[in-house]
Amino acid sequence: MSQKVNVQRLIHQLKTEQAAKYKNGIYHYTQTSLAYNSNRIEGSKLSHEHTINLFNTHTILSNGDEVIDSNDIIETMNHFRAFDYILKNYDQPTDENFIKHLHQILKVNTTDADLDWFNVGEYKALPNTIGDKETCAPDNVAEEIQKLLTHYQNISSHDFHDLLKFHVDFEAIHPFQDGNGRVGRLLLFKDCLAFGIIPFIIDNDHKQFYYRGLREFYREPGYLTDTCLSAQDKYTAYCKHFVKDFS
Repeated sequence: MSQKVNVQRLIHQLKTEQAAKYKNGIYHYTQTSLAYNSNRIEGSKLSHEHTINLFNTHTILSNGDEVIDSNDIIETMNHFRAFDYILKNYDQPTDENFIKHLHQILKVNTTDADLDWFNVGEYKALPNTIGDKETCAPDNVAEEIQKLLTHYQNISSHDFHDLLKFHVDFEAIHPFQDGNGRVGRLLLFKDCLAFGIIPFIIDNDHKQFYYRGLREFYREPGYLTDTCLSAQDKYTAYCKHFVKDFS
């Protein structure tokens, strides 16, 4: 069976379980695993159990004197909504409006959104870095994103390498003040669905391998490719368990 047929069955299953609010299938696994791992990579302190409770009941079970940042809660809830947005619109083009709206969903109602200079849903106003590496200057972001999107949209048939390269270049530009990693990983999942590629979730446990892959991609693309293929294998195993006629 072709990968594209399996992806269409996955999309159908995700949408069916979403509509039914089903709590024991691939949609539930994807929502909670993607939100937990993607937020955790960016420093969220919420546990996997916290994330599942938030998704199931919109509440968190407190453990004694545990202190939980309200932004971690809000951004996790926002991530659930952002995934629903990409699931509904996976076949829409990845363009500036789509990317900015995804950022708006992720960051709305956070304390960052109260800062005039933060520009929720818009490109960054102040320089930022990835570790000690400089990223694209704010004045150049719109032009660089447009160049990236023009090249990406002109590819006749997107493969796994094309999606990873777009992700690497997007993260190197780092167009938003914060939330770039989460937006980028959601776009990766969305475009896997759009182009008939089995999607994947980068585990927080493999964060350092993922970071190395991003950093070394143009010298050794195999680092990121192998990390993402391993993540794809893991997600494929869940699909075989949860998705009817997935092979």
